[in-house]
Amino acid sequence: MTKADIIERIANGTGLTKIDTEVVVDGFFKTIIDALASGNGIEIRGFGSFKVRKKKPRNARNPRTGEKVFVGEHYVPAFKFSKDFKAAVDAGIKKMKNENKVFDE
Repeated sequence: MTKADIIERIANGTGLTKIDTEVVVDGFFKTIIDALASGNGIEIRGFGSFKVRKKKPRNARNPRTGEKVFVGEHYVPAFKFSKDFKAAVDAGIKKMKNENKVFDE
């Protein structure tokens, strides 16, 4: 599913135009990015939580050349799914399998 697919589904479900829906979706993404960039976490009940994790400096290896490379301290976004989210996905996949619908694992 792409961003365009998400926008289309939301637009069809809400009656908003695709343009208005795209503005809302883009605003949602921007809000998450801005919050994480300023060091704040976000918790959406029943969905999950976003936070920033600090990665320690380390020596890594370029997989193409085998050359050793130093990777300095950096910060990465992380997402943790809620229990409700995990349960909904599990139930949906099991239902699809029971109905013999195709599912790529």
